[in-house]
Amino acid sequence: MLSIIIVNDTTDERERSIIRQQFDPAETTPETAVVETVADLKDTDPQTLSPLYSTVDDILANVFADPPAPEAQVQITVTYEGYRITLSQDGAAEFVKVT
Repeated sequence: MLSIIIVNDTTDERERSIIRQQFDPAETTPETAVVETVADLKDTDPQTLSPLYSTVDDILANVFADPPAPEAQVQITVTYEGYRITLSQDGAAEFVKVT
């Protein structure tokens, strides 16, 4: 299940521009979550976006298919389609529009 939370109730300008999402890695691949969220943010069809694989290769699949122990608290940050995206191994994701 994908849920998007737009943070806009803080005085910090950077915080206002962060879109937070939580996805369940057992139900949704991180690649799908990223592409669907970016498509929603850009109000476009996911098929019109550039392939995520060409940006991040298979890094996401490797980390989420066989994640390290939770204590590792792995995070991956990539830039894709004008957003800086940080994914955590627990399914938390942050999207910040690159200006």
